[in-house]
Amino acid sequence: MKHIRTIINKEWSEVFKNRMVIMTMALLPLLFTALPLLMLDLTTSSVPAIEGNVEASGLPQGFLSACEGMNANECTQIYVMNQFLLMFMMMPLIIPTTIAAYSIVGEKTTRSLEPLLATPITTRELLAGKSLAAVIPGVLITYAAFTVFLIGTFILKISPAVRGYLTSPVWILGILLLGPVLAVIATMFSIFISSKVSDPRVAEQVSSLVILPLMLVLGFVLAGKLIINGWFMLIAILVCALAAVALLYLGTIIFDRENILTKWK
Repeated sequence: MKHIRTIINKEWSEVFKNRMVIMTMALLPLLFTALPLLMLDLTTSSVPAIEGNVEASGLPQGFLSACEGMNANECTQIYVMNQFLLMFMMMPLIIPTTIAAYSIVGEKTTRSLEPLLATPITTRELLAGKSLAAVIPGVLITYAAFTVFLIGTFILKISPAVRGYLTSPVWILGILLLGPVLAVIATMFSIFISSKVSDPRVAEQVSSLVILPLMLVLGFVLAGKLIINGWFMLIAILVCALAAVALLYLGTIIFDRENILTKWK
């Protein structure tokens, strides 16, 4: 653990000097937290509550089971918030990708990896340290943004029914469990890309492709073809966890010492 902590501290001391990384870590959570709060405020203050028949609200039929005991306006609010859940899921994808793409390719451009490998550190410790250096900030920032978002719902006096949905198992599973898994996937994918390119900007741009599956899910949700519920979240966690394990295994292969010393030049 001592070696891993040393690598994490080294990565953070170098990565956080990059202005682009700092801007991403600051502006992205601010944007993704402010937008849903703005939508909630607008629908609460400017749109009168539509009492009565929720079925007449025009929302997808499969989503209406989540609206039990709510009026149509509240049901519309949680439907909109369900889409913003996917935006919160983007944070543990984008932030680790930005950090990992810069830190790993940086080893190539500065020629600092060979001296690091001359130390007693093992390949697994090197991989774990670099991965955690990217995953930890992404997960913690996502947790912090979600906490600020929940506090904002109290400040805006959002109805208890809507607030209850925002702390339902669907959201908790997505933020607390799926978020870290997505961060691992994003980090390992960035490692793969970084092992093939030599420019941090190229690595970051190509690594950003990891967000495409989530954008596809968002498209299906917006089209009313997919409902994010508890079952969907459990399946997503299982599938993504298996993908993360596979990527971690492949990562140990990519970080073979001989390959690093002969190919990372």
